[in-house]
Amino acid sequence: MNLTIPRLAAALMLIAAGCSQPAPPTAPKASATPVLSTSETILGQPFDYPAADAHVTAVIVTLPPGASTGLHRHDVPLFGYMLEGELTVAYFDAADSVTEHTYLPDDALMEAIGTPHDGRNTGTGAVRILAVFIGADGIPNTVKEE
Repeated sequence: MNLTIPRLAAALMLIAAGCSQPAPPTAPKASATPVLSTSETILGQPFDYPAADAHVTAVIVTLPPGASTGLHRHDVPLFGYMLEGELTVAYFDAADSVTEHTYLPDDALMEAIGTPHDGRNTGTGAVRILAVFIGADGIPNTVKEE
């Protein structure tokens, strides 16, 4: 069998083309990005889970520009995640001193427990917050203050 170099090259290319298979597509991989890991609230309070039958509630709170949550407190742990907007929260201690925190999209927090506070939309668009209450049967997630 006398093959010239061009014929040999062509034959090898045909063999290679018949043997090669396209690479299988790479499956996308899952990822996990931590948004919060803490054992304290935004005010540095340690928190415990309620000593009753557990009950988790997740809500999305929406505040239009200029709106306020009204003065309230939470007696159960609350994880909050800012989806959009700008929220400024005033926290009131027993001496009526005020501490303010401003939250922006992708901020995460463990909300203060038992501390009266009022959140207001200080941005130009809507505020949307994912709020996850780690509550218990018979204990309200939110208590309005006067």
